[in-house]
Amino acid sequence: MKILVTGGAGFIGSAVIRHIIRHTQDSVVNVDKLTYAGNLESLAEISGSARYAFEQVDICNRPELERVFAEHQPDAVMHLAAESHVDRSIDGPAEFITTNIVGTYTLLEAARHYWNGLSAERKQVFRFHHISTDEVYGDLPHPEEDEAAHQTLFTEATPYAPSSPYSASKASSDHLVRAWRRTYGLPTLVTNCSNNYGPYHFPEKLIPLVILNALEGKPLPIYGKGDQIRDWLYVEDHARALYQVVTVGKVGETYNIGGHNEKTNLEVVQTICTLLDELAPKTSSFQLPASSLITHVSDRPGHDRRYAIDASKIERELGWKPVETFESGIRKTVQWYLNNLEWCRRVQDGSYQRERLGVTYA
Repeated sequence: MKILVTGGAGFIGSAVIRHIIRHTQDSVVNVDKLTYAGNLESLAEISGSARYAFEQVDICNRPELERVFAEHQPDAVMHLAAESHVDRSIDGPAEFITTNIVGTYTLLEAARHYWNGLSAERKQVFRFHHISTDEVYGDLPHPEEDEAAHQTLFTEATPYAPSSPYSASKASSDHLVRAWRRTYGLPTLVTNCSNNYGPYHFPEKLIPLVILNALEGKPLPIYGKGDQIRDWLYVEDHARALYQVVTVGKVGETYNIGGHNEKTNLEVVQTICTLLDELAPKTSSFQLPASSLITHVSDRPGHDRRYAIDASKIERELGWKPVETFESGIRKTVQWYLNNLEWCRRVQDGSYQRERLGVTYA
């Protein structure tokens, strides 16, 4: 099987490609524009494989997409290419509309054109797997408001109620994918995941930002009280789930993927601080305890208070379960960053230096 992965140089996309090359006999075509968050270093260990190919292509470029489909003849598409940072979407929503909506439309049309030209047997096998987020659902009741809140989870039937330009753009792309199945018969599947974390995460995200700031003795910013709750999913668990969906998932279905790890942002940061106190050597800029660096800042506009996934459908129907607990996954993550500080330095090319984003919206 040959799988075309868009956004394969990004955080989740690179984890998917590493998983496929390491653990299966399938081939991968990585289609990535290489924006600030795309980094081929994340694929260095598999880049020499005969089953791997890279194409630097923008998913908004229809002729180039059609060339890639024609040359590589994939059996499936895993669509991960997206602008993905909420704060960036507040500062500059246009890029999110362009990539996440127009790009998804362009890719769907290129895939449909390619699919229509396949033999009947290959058409039957082909899959278009769209990877999305739990943020399209809005937010859930918070324990401060409702003692029984933890019984309420996002399911595949939860109505969409996006809160940010990012989540609205992803909701739009989800609807496009489903419409292309309903209208044109394109064999699509959709997955919505909870917050990913793990190795190779771009440093603007909470967990790597906190690790790197703490190591340099810089403030650890927490929005508001830090009581926002997220369900944390280790990226390698997510990669396994995505491969399971594209290979054995049922066409037309949606699968929610979560880690069963609800934590407040403050709990996450405090856990990282405890691990750094244990694992990181003292330096001139980093003095124990790391928790003394925690700084509360003004909250993000429209900040959702709680996300939590009910992943029982994918567990029941496809046999997937997360392997990592938050405790095991976050320890692996912190240790990976401590072992790969040079990667972090190289990935920060000057366009992002861990400054706060999402505050120039006014």
